[in-house]
Amino acid sequence: MREILRTNDAVLISAVEALLKGAEIDHMVVDQNMSVLEGSIGIFPRRVLVRGDEFEAARRLLEDAGFGNELRRDVR
Repeated sequence: MREILRTNDAVLISAVEALLKGAEIDHMVVDQNMSVLEGSIGIFPRRVLVRGDEFEAARRLLEDAGFGNELRRDVR
C-alpha cells in the first residue's frame, strides 16, 4: 500500500473514497482512530492508501477530479 493523500479534512476523505470506490481502486483510510488520542479535535491527519499497482491510476483519477493539489507531492 502506498500513501496518496494525507489530510485532516473529513469531507475531502469522503470524496476521495467515493471516487476510488467508484473506480474500483482498492484503498484504505488509516489513522481514523487517532481521535481517541486527540480528543476528536482533528489535529492528526488521516492517510489514504492505495495498492502499489493501482497508485498511478488513483493519482490520475484524483487529478482529473480536481484534487491534484491535495495529493502527496513527495511520493511518486
